[in-house]
Order: sequence, then structure tokens, then C-alpha cells
Amino acid sequence: MFNGKLFCEMNPLFYTISEQKEICKRHIKNLTGKEKFAKDKQEEKLPNVVYSITSGLIKRGPGIDPVLQENKAINIDLASKEIDHLVVHPGETFSFWKTVGKTSKSKGYKDGRVIVGNRLQPGTGGGLCNLSNTLHRLVLHSPLTVTELWKHSDALAPDEGERHPFSTGTSVSYNNIDYRFRNDFHQDVQLCVWVEGETLNAELRSERAFPRYYKITEEDHHFTKEDDGNYYRVSKIYRETYDRKTDELLKKELIWDNHSMVMFDPALIPADQIR
Repeated sequence: MFNGKLFCEMNPLFYTISEQKEICKRHIKNLTGKEKFAKDKQEEKLPNVVYSITSGLIKRGPGIDPVLQENKAINIDLASKEIDHLVVHPGETFSFWKTVGKTSKSKGYKDGRVIVGNRLQPGTGGGLCNLSNTLHRLVLHSPLTVTELWKHSDALAPDEGERHPFSTGTSVSYNNIDYRFRNDFHQDVQLCVWVEGETLNAELRSERAFPRYYKITEEDHHFTKEDDGNYYRVSKIYRETYDRKTDELLKKELIWDNHSMVMFDPALIPADQIR
């Protein structure tokens, strides 16, 4: 540190140097590590749907840039095509960046929203956190093992309609901030992800049903203004494990003690949700 600042905070050039250093370190780790990464695709879908999600890609409202929203949808469509129909065999690891690859304008990626230093700003390939978070929500509804997870604010934009726990919050940035999970079971699983119009569709499939199923619940959800002058979304998010045959609750675990800085106009927070 220099004068209380990290090297990467002193100058935009220094930030780029630090970022490239971390990218190189991850490349070396991928090459020398023991992880076996999923790479096979299968056109035929596996028969069992473990969990499925549909979500809107375009948010509209005060303070939301419509161009960045449209670009986000384009970026997610491009990345989804790299993931769609990917099979993760037993013992293999899914890596978001090993599958999607580096985002660039030459590949058709546009400027979407990215988070830098707790601020939203345009960046090439921005918006892919929406896709990584969708994948994480699929995996949370399965017994697959999450091996790498980075989080960012769960309050990027006002909620639309019913609140869905973990609707945002999974961060990815090429390639050192990755999302990964491992298949520790004796059957293949498959990711099917595609875009139709303004809708993202995602399925986690398997050869047969797992003996347990899962639910994500949220408790004590509210917003609060704190001493730093910022508003925060606060909640506790749990994963519940049930026996498929008996529907008995086997386990309830806290997976996120959520304390997310609000990154949209606080005036849009519903008054009845502020404490």
C-alpha cells in the first residue's frame, strides 16, 4: 500500500496492470491444477429436470439506461450459446470463464453494466453477472458442490414484482473472478441456457432425479439507512433440504447473511420495506 491506497487504486493504468497480473495467475493455475473442466456438449437433453428458471433480461424504470439493458441482453445471449447443452460428467468442474471465454467487441459483445469500486459503469461484456447468478440459482437447487463463488450487491435495481431470494448477487469478471461448481455424483448433469426475446431460460438437467430436493427461502427482508449515508438491503437467505420420498425437512442452512449496498435511487425503495 502507498499512502493508504492499494497499488491498483492509485492510477487506472495500475489497475489494468493488477488486473492482467491476476488473469495471468489464473491461466497458470488452470494449466497446472488438477481440476478437470467440463467441455463436452450433447444436443439431446438429459431426461430429468432438476430445476428451471425463466427471468426477464430488460429492466426499465427511472435511472436505468435502456441501451445498457439492451446490450446486456445481447451479451447474455452470446454467452448462453457457449454454455447451452454443456454436460458436466462425474468428477468434472464447470467454470464460467473456461466455458464462455474472454468477452470482446470482436465476438459481438457490447457495453453493459459492470461494477467497479461499488459503482455501476459501462464495460465490454457487462451484465453477465445476471447469467452467472441464474446458474448459481440452478445449482443451489441441487446437491452439486459450489467450488468458487464471488458476491456483489443484491440491490442493483428495484425489485420487479415478487421478491426472489438470490435474484442477483453472483459476480464474475474475466477470468480471475469465476463461478465454478463440481459434479461429485455418479451421473451426468447438463446445463441448458437460451434466450428468447427478452427472456432468459435456464435448466439444470440430470440422468435421473436426485434423492433430495431444495428450496431457497428468505427471512427478515428489509432496507435500512446506515451511518455512512447509504441504504442497504438486509436479509438472511437459507437453503432447505428435503427428502424427495417423504418431503421431510432434513436441513436448513444459512447461505447468505445479506447486507448489500443499494445501487439504485433510494427513492424507489418501497416505504413499507424501510426500517
